[in-house]
Amino acid sequence: MTPLLFACLSVAGGCGAALRFFFDGWVKAHTRVAFPVGTWLINVSGSLVLGLLAGLTLAFVTPEPVYLVAGTGFLGGYTTFSTASFESVRLLQERRYLASLANGPGMAVLCVAAAGLGYWVGQLTSWA
Repeated sequence: MTPLLFACLSVAGGCGAALRFFFDGWVKAHTRVAFPVGTWLINVSGSLVLGLLAGLTLAFVTPEPVYLVAGTGFLGGYTTFSTASFESVRLLQERRYLASLANGPGMAVLCVAAAGLGYWVGQLTSWA
């Protein structure tokens, strides 16, 4: 990895984390539910875009350095497994068992499905 690629990846990760912070705050300010909707939207959208980037990269549409910077850097900073895990534990501590199941395993299933959909769409470009 070149120093320039490392620097771009690092900056992209910081930008993704900043976007996550602002977007989650915006969602919290505009919803009145005690469920981590912002984290759901962030992780599912990030998984969808990462799947799309992976599909496009493997179809030789997107160059690998773009995938590394956008996927690993930006989307790695944007999505957040640790926050989702913490929120699931918090919901368990509040004895909100169904909400915790929806947040933990439910989000994982939805994120994998979103990544698979994105990957499939990205791979469609290789068939054209």
